[in-house]
Amino acid sequence: MSLRVPKGELPTELREDLLKQLGEVPEPDEVLWNNPKVAEANREFAAKLGAWDAADASLKTFAHMAVAAQIGCSWCLDVNYFLALNQSLDLAKAGQVPRWRESEVFTPLERDVLEYAEAMTHTPPTVTDELSAGLLDRLGPAALVELTVYIGFANFASRCNTAHGITSQGYSDACGIPLAGRAAQSSGVASTA
Repeated sequence: MSLRVPKGELPTELREDLLKQLGEVPEPDEVLWNNPKVAEANREFAAKLGAWDAADASLKTFAHMAVAAQIGCSWCLDVNYFLALNQSLDLAKAGQVPRWRESEVFTPLERDVLEYAEAMTHTPPTVTDELSAGLLDRLGPAALVELTVYIGFANFASRCNTAHGITSQGYSDACGIPLAGRAAQSSGVASTA
């Protein structure tokens, strides 16, 4: 797949900062920079999301990866494997997110969060009262609200990246995470991470 929208020209300072942080400029930033107001708003909101701390970072990262796997956003999976490494998350678990239902590495809470992420990603959403109540009991209201908005943003980012034709840039190559192939879904579609 190739980009469906050309790369915009980032300001020099931003380009240099991204190169220092990540080693290369993320294509979503370059594509969004065709509309600087949209790009700046996206970067600001993403930065605010990253500063939230009511919900555990690993739960949020794994949830984002579950959304990306379900939607098929290889860029989001790629960068989240990279972030998992840099956040010192459990890399064995990170590599198993696309096939979490078949994997035995996740705790019951992590499994419920991954189920919640997928349920929010379905169209229409399939979140049940029972699943939500169980997470509310274990996480509390502040963390559940944060997790829900985080998953909503993951849907936004994954869908936009996929629609723009943005694919993996190889961030995860440096991680050494053994990636699991994605299990077949109920729709009969199978994909790989």
